[in-house]
Amino acid sequence: MADLGVAAGDKVLLVWTQPSAPEALKQYAEELGAVVGVEGIVAVENMERLLLSAHRASTFDWVLSCLLADSSPIHSSDTLAEMVRVLRRGGKLVLEEPVTGMDAQPVRTAEKLVSALKLSGFTSVTEVHKAELSPEALSALSTATGYQGNTLSRIRISASKPNYEVGSSSQIKLSFGKKATQPAEKPALDPNTVKMWTLSANDINDDDVDLLDSDALLDEDDLKKPDPASLKAPSCGEGASKKKKACKNCSCGLAEELEQESKGKQKSNLPKSACGSCYLGDAFRCASCPYVGMPAFKPGEKIILDNNMLTDA
Repeated sequence: MADLGVAAGDKVLLVWTQPSAPEALKQYAEELGAVVGVEGIVAVENMERLLLSAHRASTFDWVLSCLLADSSPIHSSDTLAEMVRVLRRGGKLVLEEPVTGMDAQPVRTAEKLVSALKLSGFTSVTEVHKAELSPEALSALSTATGYQGNTLSRIRISASKPNYEVGSSSQIKLSFGKKATQPAEKPALDPNTVKMWTLSANDINDDDVDLLDSDALLDEDDLKKPDPASLKAPSCGEGASKKKKACKNCSCGLAEELEQESKGKQKSNLPKSACGSCYLGDAFRCASCPYVGMPAFKPGEKIILDNNMLTDA
């Protein structure tokens, strides 16, 4: 027991399973009792009834599971969880289990056994040693699980329960207040750079500075008023054999010019009066007036008669 680390006064849970010989189990339990002494406790429990036991939580310093050479147990996740429950904080677990070198059911590999222990809540999971499986243990495993293979070995693993209980909580102080931040230090400037971009009143002397007259930038051609015809686009207006036509969105004034010409033509197409009184009515019109019979109208207005007012002669 010295290699396990069990000391006097410790509380030990010894877990066994079939087909462990009663004589070997009794001898192992007596040796543990001699080590822990009268102040310690050695409790012996069958693995199949471990979940039905009435052990209180955080009771034992050690859980020794299936360390007898003729046993070949498979620790389920429920069994491992129960071992975590009955161990005190910082308690130790030492177990042995047959493993295989390849993935097979129901025997698992050493890596999967280590993973199962960690998922159950154990920490500091360490492989102690690995040995061949005894013929008695191999026969018992084949009978219990139906496994048929020759790649089995027996592995011993030690693990520890964390220094806290499952479901324990602790208050964490969080501060969401804004922390006072110190202003960032400005980088040091090169004195030569500062001198280059620094001006004083003495740096600019009117007598030493040549000012450029803006009027000297303009010549005589720039001061002449442009000809409106030169401002028109090349395709705008009248060509050698083209009719005047303003561009779309015309901005040179040709559109307005054409509009005025069109209105002038409309006025010139109207019948001209010799007396100038035709618009006043038939009483002021001559016998040969083209507006005879038409109502009075405003000067320059085109007269259009409704068809309802026309009658056959």
